[in-house]
Amino acid sequence: MSDHPLLETIDSPSALRRLERRQLPELADQLRAFLIESVSKTGGHLSSNLGTVELSIALHYVFDTPRDRLVWDVGHQTYGHKTLTGRRAAMDTLRKFGGISGFPKRSESQFDTFGTAHSSTSISAALGMAVAARASGSRRHSVAVIGDGAMSAGMAFEALNNAGDMGDLRLLVILNDNEMSISPPVGALTRIFARLMSGSTVSAARRAGGRVLGVAPPMLELARKVEEHVKGMIAPGTLFEEFGFHYYGPIDGHDLDALVPTLQNLRKLEGPQFLHIITRKGQGYKLAEADPILYHGVSRFDHTAGIRPGPSPAPAAPTYTQVFGDWLCDMAARDDKLMAITPAMREGSGMVCFAERYPARYFDVGIAEQHALTFAAGLACEGLKPVVAIYSTFLQRAYDQLIHDIALQNLPVTFAIDRAGLVGADGATHHGAYDLSYLQCIPNMVVMAPADENECRQMLYTAYCHSGPAAVRYPRGKGMGVAPLAEMTSLAIGKGEIRRRGRRIALLAIGSMLGAALAAGETLDATVANLRFVKPLDRELILELAADHDVLVTVEENAVAGGVGGEIVRCLEDSDARPRTLQLGLPDRFVDHGEQGQLLASIGLDADGIVRRIRQFTGTGE
Repeated sequence: MSDHPLLETIDSPSALRRLERRQLPELADQLRAFLIESVSKTGGHLSSNLGTVELSIALHYVFDTPRDRLVWDVGHQTYGHKTLTGRRAAMDTLRKFGGISGFPKRSESQFDTFGTAHSSTSISAALGMAVAARASGSRRHSVAVIGDGAMSAGMAFEALNNAGDMGDLRLLVILNDNEMSISPPVGALTRIFARLMSGSTVSAARRAGGRVLGVAPPMLELARKVEEHVKGMIAPGTLFEEFGFHYYGPIDGHDLDALVPTLQNLRKLEGPQFLHIITRKGQGYKLAEADPILYHGVSRFDHTAGIRPGPSPAPAAPTYTQVFGDWLCDMAARDDKLMAITPAMREGSGMVCFAERYPARYFDVGIAEQHALTFAAGLACEGLKPVVAIYSTFLQRAYDQLIHDIALQNLPVTFAIDRAGLVGADGATHHGAYDLSYLQCIPNMVVMAPADENECRQMLYTAYCHSGPAAVRYPRGKGMGVAPLAEMTSLAIGKGEIRRRGRRIALLAIGSMLGAALAAGETLDATVANLRFVKPLDRELILELAADHDVLVTVEENAVAGGVGGEIVRCLEDSDARPRTLQLGLPDRFVDHGEQGQLLASIGLDADGIVRRIRQFTGTGE
């Protein structure tokens, strides 16, 4: 007999809407149990999805999805939504190569109305959909679900500001307040939410005031103003009402008897509505409730026993993230001017130890990448030495600040760019596929790509000692197993090295591609160079290789379009040497999700793929 008999009858929201309301709590229990079992087998985001089980059910029960548009912010809390919208049987392929995505994806389902994975986009997208509905004369609703962490980004408030000026839209914004994003919550907005009084208390006060003052109509306007002032002191509703929204809540986001009728009532209303719900990450799974950060993103585990450390393994090579975290603490011990900044990625960027040792020099600015960079620029203007730890895919969100506020002023800001290249199961939205392209075109930038762990440490030191902006971009996971030296030495800027001498063919590898290039070089008896610097390029080394070889092959874990290979070819324009050139890198399409090794092999960037493509190019066969 099935453990989830009611859930297995739901193959679409229309089937869900045929249930009686009294059946919904049972469905929630089965959906939660299914998600725990499923994610424990595939890995993925767990805590956040357990926190939105009831909300997912209530939204699809009340709204006519997909006709009514439902937009999930970030989207790492949509496993329940996916399960209820016909993808239950495919959940065992979640985040696997060829399987379904861990985030909403328009090409995957009509119920994924907007592709998300980066934070704070939902209100803007839902507003666009609401305006489109109005323009077409449709009465459909647009609903944005956004977390309190995502509300810390300026883009969310830009959308609120725009939406609140349009009183005739059928737009509902749901603030899913669970008191954390990935790292613990930060900022003044978090403190506002933490000062909440219950919605029932505020509502009772309003009703009592109405009864008392109803006998004196001239006093009503004064009472309204006093009420707004008092509300502003005890509840956050005034903040959103000032944006032009009708605020409701907070209500318990796990109480279907409160959630469903509230949504049903809001569906009848016109104009921008704002519903504030309180949920708990990891709800219903005690281990995740106790440690939602540990269970935020999980690998496969035994859900009955929970995540347990295994036997102590032999010391392994550190990840690049760990190399950065160790360097950051070591550098801070040397220089009290070092200030470290992260946009809400303390754990992911390897900054936990630094935050504990140097709390006064650690700044988690929340999900606010633009602010993070200009804040760093301000620190640098006053003689401090900011280090910004940021994922490649998130640095894209602050490109103007990188150019205008830092590079243009040639300020000494160090960028530790993690998750460069293909990151694996998070897929196209999180691959660091473009940073070399968008960094190398910026004047004043120094851009480095380490080939191993020790080189990463020395490059971070080199970047920190540089008098202008400098970036070190490194991949997710481990490198070649080269132990970092305790001593830190500044590298000669713009100088690469020959790692293998061969003949006819020269491979110019950038950073993470050196290992595969060396293996390919052995097979082909090719020369292999470790470029080290993307900007400035080692023109002398490039011209030397061009003069001595018939074929130059550039290998980068970055988009070929606009990549380093094209810049190397440009270096040869004024040279007498005219070797044939082959540029290898990420294709001009979005690469899907899967294990890193699988993805690299699928696009020909593993050692075998490099050999095969060079042989095809040179006509030497297999």
